[in-house]
Amino acid sequence: MFQISKGKRYFSKNGEPVFYLADTCWSAFTNIEESDWEYYLDVRQKQGFNVIQVNMLWQWDSSQTLLNYKPFAVNEDGTFNFNQFNDVYFERAENMIKRAYEKGITIAIVLLWCNYLPNTWASDMNVRKVGLFPKTLLMTYIEKVVSLYNKYNPIYIISGDTDFQTDEVIEEYYNNSLNIVKQLAPNSLATLHIRGRESDIPEVLKNNQNLDFYMYQSGHNSEFQDMGYKLATEFYNMKPIRPVLNSEPCYEMMGYSRQRYGRFTREDIRKVAWQSVLSGGFAGLSYGAHGIWSWHNNQMIFDTTVGEAFETPYDWHDALKFEGAWDYGFLRKFAEKHNFSNITPIQELVANNTEEIRAAKVDDDYYIYVPFNIRLKLNGRLDNYNFTYLDLESKKEVTVTTQYDIDNQVTFVNLHNFIKDALLIIKCKKD
Repeated sequence: MFQISKGKRYFSKNGEPVFYLADTCWSAFTNIEESDWEYYLDVRQKQGFNVIQVNMLWQWDSSQTLLNYKPFAVNEDGTFNFNQFNDVYFERAENMIKRAYEKGITIAIVLLWCNYLPNTWASDMNVRKVGLFPKTLLMTYIEKVVSLYNKYNPIYIISGDTDFQTDEVIEEYYNNSLNIVKQLAPNSLATLHIRGRESDIPEVLKNNQNLDFYMYQSGHNSEFQDMGYKLATEFYNMKPIRPVLNSEPCYEMMGYSRQRYGRFTREDIRKVAWQSVLSGGFAGLSYGAHGIWSWHNNQMIFDTTVGEAFETPYDWHDALKFEGAWDYGFLRKFAEKHNFSNITPIQELVANNTEEIRAAKVDDDYYIYVPFNIRLKLNGRLDNYNFTYLDLESKKEVTVTTQYDIDNQVTFVNLHNFIKDALLIIKCKKD
Protein backbone atom coordinates (compact mmCIF):
# COMPACT_ATOMS: atom_id res chain seq x y z
CA MET A 1 0.00 0.00 0.00
CA PHE A 2 1.27 3.46 -0.91
CA GLN A 3 1.74 5.73 2.08
CA ILE A 4 3.16 9.22 2.65
CA SER A 5 6.73 9.39 3.96
CA LYS A 6 7.52 11.18 7.22
CA GLY A 7 8.90 14.23 5.44
CA LYS A 8 5.67 14.52 3.39
CA ARG A 9 7.62 14.85 0.14
CA TYR A 10 7.61 11.27 -1.08
CA PHE A 11 5.77 7.93 -1.05
CA SER A 12 6.69 4.78 0.81
CA LYS A 13 5.69 1.12 0.67
CA ASN A 14 6.50 -1.26 3.51
CA GLY A 15 8.55 1.50 5.09
CA GLU A 16 10.81 2.01 2.05
CA PRO A 17 10.77 5.01 -0.33
CA VAL A 18 9.04 4.27 -3.62
CA PHE A 19 8.62 6.31 -6.80
CA TYR A 20 5.01 6.46 -8.06
CA LEU A 21 5.17 5.47 -11.75
CA ALA A 22 1.74 5.28 -13.34
CA ASP A 23 0.49 4.41 -16.77
CA THR A 24 -2.63 6.22 -17.94
CA CYS A 25 -5.35 3.79 -18.99
CA TRP A 26 -8.50 5.79 -18.33
CA SER A 27 -10.80 3.57 -20.43
CA ALA A 28 -9.81 0.18 -19.04
CA PHE A 29 -13.07 -0.85 -17.41
CA THR A 30 -15.22 -0.16 -20.47
CA ASN A 31 -12.91 -0.97 -23.37
CA ILE A 32 -10.49 -3.78 -22.53
CA GLU A 33 -11.06 -7.51 -22.86
CA GLU A 34 -9.84 -9.24 -19.73
CA SER A 35 -7.35 -11.36 -21.71
CA ASP A 36 -5.90 -8.18 -23.22
CA TRP A 37 -5.78 -6.62 -19.75
CA GLU A 38 -3.62 -9.51 -18.58
CA TYR A 39 -1.19 -9.01 -21.47
CA TYR A 40 -1.12 -5.25 -20.94
CA LEU A 41 -0.37 -5.60 -17.21
CA ASP A 42 2.49 -8.01 -17.91
CA VAL A 43 4.11 -5.55 -20.31
CA ARG A 44 3.79 -2.58 -17.97
CA GLN A 45 5.05 -4.62 -15.01
CA LYS A 46 8.22 -5.53 -16.94
CA GLN A 47 8.73 -1.86 -17.79
CA GLY A 48 8.65 -0.86 -14.13
CA PHE A 49 5.18 0.62 -13.69
CA ASN A 50 3.67 0.24 -10.23
CA VAL A 51 0.39 2.19 -10.72
CA ILE A 52 -2.32 2.21 -13.40
CA GLN A 53 -4.67 5.22 -13.47
CA VAL A 54 -8.23 4.26 -14.49
CA ASN A 55 -11.56 6.07 -14.69
CA MET A 56 -14.15 4.22 -12.60
CA LEU A 57 -16.88 5.43 -14.95
CA TRP A 58 -17.16 5.67 -18.71
CA GLN A 59 -14.50 8.02 -20.18
CA TRP A 60 -16.25 10.67 -22.27
CA ASP A 61 -13.50 10.84 -24.94
CA SER A 62 -12.53 7.18 -25.03
CA SER A 63 -12.22 5.30 -28.29
CA GLN A 64 -15.20 3.40 -29.63
CA THR A 65 -15.50 -0.21 -28.54
CA LEU A 66 -17.47 -3.32 -29.50
CA LEU A 67 -17.81 -4.14 -25.80
CA ASN A 68 -20.96 -3.11 -23.96
CA TYR A 69 -19.93 -2.49 -20.37
CA LYS A 70 -21.50 0.51 -18.65
CA PRO A 71 -21.49 1.26 -14.90
CA PHE A 72 -25.21 2.03 -14.73
CA ALA A 73 -28.39 1.07 -16.48
CA VAL A 74 -28.85 3.14 -19.66
CA ASN A 75 -32.05 5.10 -20.32
CA GLU A 76 -33.70 5.23 -23.73
CA ASP A 77 -32.11 8.61 -24.45
CA GLY A 78 -28.61 7.22 -23.79
CA THR A 79 -28.14 8.82 -20.36
CA PHE A 80 -27.24 6.80 -17.28
CA ASN A 81 -29.75 5.82 -14.64
CA PHE A 82 -27.49 6.57 -11.67
CA ASN A 83 -29.96 4.90 -9.32
CA GLN A 84 -29.33 1.47 -10.88
CA PHE A 85 -25.83 0.00 -10.74
CA ASN A 86 -24.77 -2.50 -13.39
CA ASP A 87 -23.30 -5.09 -11.04
CA VAL A 88 -21.70 -7.01 -13.92
CA TYR A 89 -19.61 -3.93 -14.71
CA PHE A 90 -18.39 -3.48 -11.14
CA GLU A 91 -17.67 -7.21 -10.73
CA ARG A 92 -15.64 -7.19 -13.96
CA ALA A 93 -13.73 -4.14 -12.73
CA GLU A 94 -12.97 -6.01 -9.50
CA ASN A 95 -11.48 -8.91 -11.45
CA MET A 96 -9.25 -6.45 -13.33
CA ILE A 97 -8.18 -4.64 -10.16
CA LYS A 98 -7.47 -7.97 -8.46
CA ARG A 99 -5.22 -9.14 -11.31
CA ALA A 100 -3.24 -5.89 -11.12
CA TYR A 101 -2.94 -6.24 -7.34
CA GLU A 102 -1.63 -9.79 -7.70
CA LYS A 103 1.09 -8.48 -10.01
CA GLY A 104 2.12 -5.79 -7.53
CA ILE A 105 0.42 -2.95 -9.42
CA THR A 106 -1.79 -0.43 -7.63
CA ILE A 107 -4.91 0.88 -9.36
CA ALA A 108 -5.56 4.61 -8.94
CA ILE A 109 -9.32 5.00 -9.40
CA VAL A 110 -10.84 8.28 -10.60
CA LEU A 111 -14.26 8.58 -8.98
CA LEU A 112 -15.81 11.66 -10.63
CA TRP A 113 -14.49 12.76 -14.00
CA CYS A 114 -15.49 16.36 -14.53
CA ASN A 115 -18.05 15.67 -17.29
CA TYR A 116 -20.29 14.09 -14.61
CA LEU A 117 -20.48 17.34 -12.62
CA PRO A 118 -22.43 20.53 -13.39
CA ASN A 119 -20.73 23.66 -14.75
CA THR A 120 -17.34 22.18 -15.52
CA TRP A 121 -15.57 22.71 -18.82
CA ALA A 122 -16.38 19.15 -19.95
CA SER A 123 -20.04 19.06 -18.90
CA ASP A 124 -20.59 22.37 -20.71
CA MET A 125 -19.26 21.04 -24.04
CA ASN A 126 -21.52 19.98 -26.87
CA VAL A 127 -20.58 16.30 -26.72
CA ARG A 128 -22.39 13.09 -25.95
CA LYS A 129 -23.98 13.46 -22.52
CA VAL A 130 -24.66 10.61 -20.12
CA GLY A 131 -26.05 12.83 -17.40
CA LEU A 132 -24.87 14.58 -14.25
CA PHE A 133 -24.16 12.58 -11.11
CA PRO A 134 -26.79 13.34 -8.44
CA LYS A 135 -25.28 14.67 -5.22
CA THR A 136 -27.70 12.57 -3.21
CA LEU A 137 -26.16 9.37 -4.58
CA LEU A 138 -22.50 10.16 -3.85
CA MET A 139 -22.42 8.25 -0.58
CA THR A 140 -24.04 5.18 -2.13
CA TYR A 141 -21.64 5.20 -5.08
CA ILE A 142 -18.49 5.70 -3.02
CA GLU A 143 -19.59 3.09 -0.49
CA LYS A 144 -19.96 0.59 -3.32
CA VAL A 145 -16.53 1.34 -4.77
CA VAL A 146 -14.76 1.21 -1.41
CA SER A 147 -16.55 -1.94 -0.26
CA LEU A 148 -15.62 -3.78 -3.45
CA TYR A 149 -12.07 -2.60 -4.05
CA ASN A 150 -10.48 -1.33 -0.85
CA LYS A 151 -9.09 -4.80 -0.09
CA TYR A 152 -6.79 -4.24 -3.10
CA ASN A 153 -5.29 -1.05 -1.63
CA PRO A 154 -6.22 1.38 -4.43
CA ILE A 155 -5.48 5.09 -4.55
CA TYR A 156 -8.61 7.24 -4.83
CA ILE A 157 -8.48 10.14 -7.27
CA ILE A 158 -11.54 12.16 -6.41
CA SER A 159 -11.68 14.33 -9.54
CA GLY A 160 -10.74 13.89 -13.17
CA ASP A 161 -9.37 16.71 -15.34
CA THR A 162 -11.37 19.22 -13.36
CA ASP A 163 -11.65 22.95 -13.05
CA PHE A 164 -13.26 24.56 -10.00
CA GLN A 165 -15.84 26.98 -11.37
CA THR A 166 -18.57 26.83 -8.72
CA ASP A 167 -18.95 26.36 -4.99
CA GLU A 168 -21.30 23.48 -5.71
CA VAL A 169 -18.58 21.54 -7.50
CA ILE A 170 -15.95 22.43 -4.93
CA GLU A 171 -17.92 21.89 -1.73
CA GLU A 172 -20.78 19.55 -2.46
CA TYR A 173 -19.04 17.21 -4.88
CA TYR A 174 -15.28 17.17 -4.42
CA ASN A 175 -14.81 18.14 -0.79
CA ASN A 176 -17.74 16.00 0.29
CA SER A 177 -16.46 13.02 -1.73
CA LEU A 178 -12.94 13.46 -0.37
CA ASN A 179 -14.28 13.31 3.17
CA ILE A 180 -16.48 10.31 2.44
CA VAL A 181 -13.57 8.36 0.94
CA LYS A 182 -11.33 8.98 3.93
CA GLN A 183 -14.15 8.18 6.34
CA LEU A 184 -14.66 4.80 4.67
CA ALA A 185 -11.01 4.11 3.81
CA PRO A 186 -8.87 6.10 6.27
CA ASN A 187 -5.63 4.31 5.40
CA SER A 188 -5.91 4.79 1.65
CA LEU A 189 -4.44 7.76 -0.18
CA ALA A 190 -6.67 10.31 -1.91
CA THR A 191 -5.92 13.16 -4.30
CA LEU A 192 -7.32 15.38 -7.08
CA HIS A 193 -6.57 15.23 -10.80
CA ILE A 194 -6.93 18.82 -12.03
CA ARG A 195 -7.17 20.43 -15.44
CA GLY A 196 -4.04 21.00 -17.48
CA ARG A 197 -1.76 23.98 -16.70
CA GLU A 198 -3.78 24.90 -13.58
CA SER A 199 -2.53 25.20 -10.01
CA ASP A 200 -5.28 27.13 -8.23
CA ILE A 201 -6.72 24.54 -5.86
CA PRO A 202 -9.54 26.04 -3.76
CA GLU A 203 -8.51 26.65 -0.16
CA VAL A 204 -11.14 24.32 1.29
CA LEU A 205 -9.64 21.44 -0.69
CA LYS A 206 -6.00 22.43 -0.33
CA ASN A 207 -6.35 22.71 3.44
CA ASN A 208 -8.35 19.52 3.82
CA GLN A 209 -6.15 17.09 5.75
CA ASN A 210 -7.72 14.25 3.77
CA LEU A 211 -5.91 15.40 0.62
CA ASP A 212 -2.71 13.34 0.67
CA PHE A 213 -0.68 14.51 -2.33
CA TYR A 214 -0.67 16.96 -5.22
CA MET A 215 -1.19 15.98 -8.83
CA TYR A 216 -0.66 18.59 -11.51
CA GLN A 217 -1.01 18.28 -15.27
CA SER A 218 1.41 19.95 -17.67
CA GLY A 219 -0.77 18.76 -20.55
CA HIS A 220 -0.74 18.31 -24.29
CA ASN A 221 -0.55 21.84 -25.67
CA SER A 222 2.70 22.19 -27.61
CA GLU A 223 2.98 25.90 -26.72
CA PHE A 224 3.08 25.30 -22.96
CA GLN A 225 5.48 22.42 -22.38
CA ASP A 226 7.39 24.60 -19.92
CA MET A 227 4.52 23.96 -17.49
CA GLY A 228 6.19 20.68 -16.63
CA TYR A 229 8.88 22.42 -14.61
CA LYS A 230 6.98 25.61 -13.79
CA LEU A 231 4.10 23.78 -12.10
CA ALA A 232 6.51 21.40 -10.37
CA THR A 233 8.21 24.42 -8.81
CA GLU A 234 4.89 26.00 -7.84
CA PHE A 235 3.50 22.87 -6.20
CA TYR A 236 6.81 22.09 -4.50
CA ASN A 237 6.59 25.47 -2.77
CA MET A 238 2.89 25.13 -1.96
CA LYS A 239 1.60 24.87 1.60
CA PRO A 240 0.69 22.50 3.13
CA ILE A 241 3.68 20.43 2.00
CA ARG A 242 2.69 17.25 0.17
CA PRO A 243 4.28 14.89 -2.37
CA VAL A 244 4.10 16.33 -5.91
CA LEU A 245 3.88 14.55 -9.25
CA ASN A 246 3.05 15.38 -12.85
CA SER A 247 -0.03 13.22 -13.42
CA GLU A 248 -0.45 14.05 -17.09
CA PRO A 249 2.58 15.19 -19.07
CA CYS A 250 2.24 15.08 -22.84
CA TYR A 251 1.45 11.56 -24.03
CA GLU A 252 3.77 9.75 -26.40
CA MET A 253 2.62 10.17 -30.03
CA MET A 254 -0.38 12.28 -28.95
CA GLY A 255 -1.31 14.87 -31.52
CA TYR A 256 -0.87 18.43 -30.30
CA SER A 257 -4.07 19.78 -28.76
CA ARG A 258 -6.29 22.20 -30.67
CA GLN A 259 -5.61 20.21 -33.86
CA ARG A 260 -2.17 21.72 -34.34
CA TYR A 261 -0.04 19.68 -36.68
CA GLY A 262 2.46 17.42 -34.96
CA ARG A 263 2.82 14.68 -32.36
CA PHE A 264 4.81 14.41 -29.14
CA THR A 265 7.83 12.16 -29.61
CA ARG A 266 9.71 9.88 -27.27
CA GLU A 267 12.23 12.66 -26.69
CA ASP A 268 9.47 15.22 -25.96
CA ILE A 269 7.90 13.12 -23.24
CA ARG A 270 11.28 12.22 -21.73
CA LYS A 271 12.14 15.91 -21.57
CA VAL A 272 9.06 16.90 -19.59
CA ALA A 273 9.53 13.91 -17.30
CA TRP A 274 13.06 14.81 -16.19
CA GLN A 275 12.26 18.51 -16.03
CA SER A 276 9.26 17.79 -13.78
CA VAL A 277 11.12 15.46 -11.44
CA LEU A 278 14.18 17.69 -10.97
CA SER A 279 12.02 20.80 -10.42
CA GLY A 280 10.00 19.52 -7.48
CA GLY A 281 7.69 16.83 -8.86
CA PHE A 282 9.97 14.05 -7.68
CA ALA A 283 7.41 11.91 -5.83
CA GLY A 284 6.40 10.27 -9.08
CA LEU A 285 5.23 10.58 -12.64
CA SER A 286 2.54 9.38 -15.00
CA TYR A 287 3.13 8.15 -18.54
CA GLY A 288 0.61 8.11 -21.35
CA ALA A 289 0.58 6.54 -24.82
CA HIS A 290 -1.84 7.79 -27.47
CA GLY A 291 -3.86 4.66 -28.05
CA ILE A 292 -3.60 3.22 -24.54
CA TRP A 293 -5.43 5.88 -22.51
CA SER A 294 -8.47 5.67 -24.84
CA TRP A 295 -7.83 1.98 -25.69
CA HIS A 296 -8.07 2.43 -29.42
CA ASN A 297 -8.81 -0.21 -32.02
CA ASN A 298 -7.86 1.08 -35.46
CA GLN A 299 -10.95 -0.56 -36.93
CA MET A 300 -13.06 1.88 -34.92
CA ILE A 301 -13.64 5.61 -35.30
CA PHE A 302 -12.08 8.17 -32.97
CA ASP A 303 -13.66 11.64 -32.89
CA THR A 304 -10.76 14.08 -33.39
CA THR A 305 -12.96 17.18 -33.03
CA VAL A 306 -14.14 16.97 -29.41
CA GLY A 307 -12.45 18.29 -26.30
CA GLU A 308 -8.84 19.27 -26.96
CA ALA A 309 -9.15 17.85 -30.50
CA PHE A 310 -6.38 15.28 -30.61
CA GLU A 311 -5.27 13.51 -33.77
CA THR A 312 -6.29 9.86 -34.28
CA PRO A 313 -4.63 7.48 -31.79
CA TYR A 314 -2.48 4.50 -32.70
CA ASP A 315 -3.95 1.06 -32.30
CA TRP A 316 -3.39 -0.07 -28.72
CA HIS A 317 -1.23 -3.00 -29.84
CA ASP A 318 1.20 -0.54 -31.43
CA ALA A 319 0.93 2.09 -28.70
CA LEU A 320 1.91 -0.49 -26.08
CA LYS A 321 5.27 -0.85 -27.84
CA PHE A 322 6.26 2.84 -27.74
CA GLU A 323 9.80 3.14 -26.43
CA GLY A 324 9.08 6.06 -24.12
CA ALA A 325 7.50 3.74 -21.57
CA TRP A 326 10.91 2.13 -21.04
CA ASP A 327 12.44 5.58 -20.52
CA TYR A 328 9.93 6.26 -17.75
CA GLY A 329 10.66 2.89 -16.18
CA PHE A 330 14.35 3.74 -16.26
CA LEU A 331 13.63 7.07 -14.56
CA ARG A 332 11.84 5.30 -11.71
CA LYS A 333 14.73 2.87 -11.28
CA PHE A 334 17.25 5.72 -11.35
CA ALA A 335 15.26 7.81 -8.86
CA GLU A 336 15.00 4.98 -6.36
CA LYS A 337 18.65 3.99 -6.75
CA HIS A 338 19.91 7.56 -6.27
CA ASN A 339 17.67 8.42 -3.33
CA PHE A 340 15.46 10.99 -5.04
CA SER A 341 13.24 10.84 -1.97
CA ASN A 342 15.79 13.27 -0.52
CA ILE A 343 16.07 15.58 -3.53
CA THR A 344 16.11 19.38 -3.44
CA PRO A 345 15.71 21.53 -6.57
CA ILE A 346 18.71 23.85 -6.93
CA GLN A 347 18.14 25.88 -10.08
CA GLU A 348 20.52 28.62 -8.95
CA LEU A 349 23.40 26.27 -9.75
CA VAL A 350 22.85 26.74 -13.50
CA ALA A 351 24.36 29.88 -15.03
CA ASN A 352 23.27 29.30 -18.65
CA ASN A 353 20.60 31.66 -19.95
CA THR A 354 17.77 29.12 -20.15
CA GLU A 355 15.19 27.62 -17.79
CA GLU A 356 15.03 24.35 -19.72
CA ILE A 357 18.16 23.02 -18.04
CA ARG A 358 16.96 21.79 -14.63
CA ALA A 359 19.10 21.02 -11.59
CA ALA A 360 18.61 19.27 -8.26
CA LYS A 361 20.73 18.07 -5.36
CA VAL A 362 20.73 14.88 -3.30
CA ASP A 363 23.00 15.15 -0.27
CA ASP A 364 26.38 16.21 -1.76
CA ASP A 365 25.60 15.14 -5.33
CA TYR A 366 24.02 17.06 -8.23
CA TYR A 367 21.82 15.98 -11.13
CA ILE A 368 21.31 18.29 -14.11
CA TYR A 369 19.02 17.60 -17.06
CA VAL A 370 20.38 19.05 -20.32
CA PRO A 371 17.88 18.76 -23.20
CA PHE A 372 20.29 20.01 -25.89
CA ASN A 373 24.06 19.68 -25.94
CA ILE A 374 25.66 22.86 -24.68
CA ARG A 375 28.76 23.99 -22.84
CA LEU A 376 27.27 24.07 -19.41
CA LYS A 377 28.04 26.89 -16.95
CA LEU A 378 27.66 26.19 -13.25
CA ASN A 379 27.97 28.71 -10.47
CA GLY A 380 30.79 28.00 -8.05
CA ARG A 381 33.86 25.82 -7.86
CA LEU A 382 33.38 22.05 -8.12
CA ASP A 383 36.92 20.68 -8.03
CA ASN A 384 36.05 17.90 -5.63
CA TYR A 385 33.53 16.27 -7.98
CA ASN A 386 33.46 13.69 -10.77
CA PHE A 387 31.38 14.60 -13.83
CA THR A 388 29.54 11.96 -15.88
CA TYR A 389 27.04 12.44 -18.68
CA LEU A 390 24.32 9.83 -19.12
CA ASP A 391 22.65 9.62 -22.54
CA LEU A 392 18.97 9.21 -21.66
CA GLU A 393 18.10 7.34 -24.84
CA SER A 394 20.96 4.86 -25.20
CA LYS A 395 21.75 4.84 -21.45
CA LYS A 396 25.47 5.06 -22.28
CA GLU A 397 27.75 7.05 -19.97
CA VAL A 398 30.86 9.16 -20.59
CA THR A 399 33.05 11.17 -18.24
CA VAL A 400 33.59 14.84 -19.11
CA THR A 401 36.13 17.46 -18.18
CA THR A 402 35.62 20.90 -16.67
CA GLN A 403 37.42 24.24 -16.36
CA TYR A 404 37.02 26.77 -13.58
CA ASP A 405 36.86 30.49 -14.44
CA ILE A 406 38.27 32.09 -11.32
CA ASP A 407 37.36 35.62 -12.40
CA ASN A 408 33.65 34.85 -12.83
CA GLN A 409 33.55 31.98 -10.32
CA VAL A 410 31.91 29.70 -12.88
CA THR A 411 32.67 26.06 -13.69
CA PHE A 412 32.46 25.20 -17.39
CA VAL A 413 31.45 21.65 -18.28
CA ASN A 414 32.61 20.57 -21.74
CA LEU A 415 30.23 19.16 -24.34
CA HIS A 416 29.40 15.47 -24.36
CA ASN A 417 29.34 13.49 -27.60
CA PHE A 418 25.74 12.33 -27.47
CA ILE A 419 23.05 13.43 -29.92
CA LYS A 420 20.00 13.46 -27.65
CA ASP A 421 19.22 14.79 -24.18
CA ALA A 422 21.45 13.82 -21.30
CA LEU A 423 21.69 13.87 -17.53
CA LEU A 424 24.82 15.31 -15.96
CA ILE A 425 25.67 13.41 -12.79
CA ILE A 426 28.06 15.27 -10.48
CA LYS A 427 29.30 13.01 -7.68
CA CYS A 428 31.31 14.22 -4.75
CA LYS A 429 34.71 12.51 -4.56
CA LYS A 430 35.06 10.29 -1.53
CA ASP A 431 38.14 10.55 0.68
